[in-house]
Amino acid sequence: MKIEIDALETNNTWVVVDLPPSKQPIGCKWVYKLKLNVDGSLERTLLTMAATKGWFLHQLDINNAFLHGDLSQEVYMQLPLRFKASKLGQVCKVLKSLYDLKQASR
Repeated sequence: MKIEIDALETNNTWVVVDLPPSKQPIGCKWVYKLKLNVDGSLERTLLTMAATKGWFLHQLDINNAFLHGDLSQEVYMQLPLRFKASKLGQVCKVLKSLYDLKQASR
């Protein structure tokens, strides 16, 4: 979670501000997801095939791939879990697209 927060801050995904009186912040939660097959088993097909056939694999992980789109609307979000604000009542003003926002890429 710390690495993810650091990446979000490095990308200037949000700024911590006082919530304007007329605005309501959206919620914020961490989502951990495993990819499953139709039968409910953990998806490992590619790794199984590579091991069986003796293939070499290279791994690539694009951190925060969807967090580069600028937002055209004002969006305020509650602070992420364990995130510290300088004073009570502050929220994140979201500047870049986040997962699960209506404005996020599809």
